[in-house]
Amino acid sequence: RDDTMLSVREARVGDLLQMQQTNLWCLPENYNLKYYLYHMLSWPQLLYVAEDHKAKIVGYVLAKMEEDDDPPHGHITSLSVLRTHRKCGLATKLMTSSHERMVEGFDATHVALHVRRSNRAAFHLYSETLDYQIRDVEKGYYADGEDAYDMRKSFAPGKAGLAKELLRGAAAAEQPPGPAASGSSTAAEQPDDDASTTTTATGGHNPNPGPGPPAPPGGAAAAPVEGSPPDDDDVSLATPPPPP
Repeated sequence: RDDTMLSVREARVGDLLQMQQTNLWCLPENYNLKYYLYHMLSWPQLLYVAEDHKAKIVGYVLAKMEEDDDPPHGHITSLSVLRTHRKCGLATKLMTSSHERMVEGFDATHVALHVRRSNRAAFHLYSETLDYQIRDVEKGYYADGEDAYDMRKSFAPGKAGLAKELLRGAAAAEQPPGPAASGSSTAAEQPDDDASTTTTATGGHNPNPGPGPPAPPGGAAAAPVEGSPPDDDDVSLATPPPPP
């Protein structure tokens, strides 16, 4: 395993082009730069990026708040990690960072996303690692007709509840790895695809479906982010913008 150092930090305006490029590498649902800028201007504290030691963006999470709903809640717009940097704990670190800020900054009660029914790796990450629950199945949700799981993660009430959740997560991350429990999924059992998924807050379909550029060439796996479980399944999801 490569000893390349990875870090996760809040996104900046200067990161948006690289975030868009990461999306193009990983996902068939793509959108213009204005949609990233809209999130950055509206909810800057919810956007995070993962970068390598050369300051190259290798993953990001784009999220928003549904502030008009009662109670207010978060929504994961887009999550993407380059294939060369998966299995390093980045998706979990990106997602939990955004989760924390949703509660700290907006007192969110829960966060939602959509994922393709066929995307086993993504479903494993959300349901097993991040504790999302299936709320509904939306028939024909995607432009190609595939169904989606509408998933939701509830947050403990208030900042005190968040602190307890973070302590539990830190304790779990410090546990030494052991043999997989009977019936549990291992990294080798996860499908070897780009695990891309799509979610949208509007319930609309991607207006411009189509394959993105080919995945970047493979390489040595990067070192895990400190404190993240080594067998984490890093996956990608993206939300197309609502139709004009």
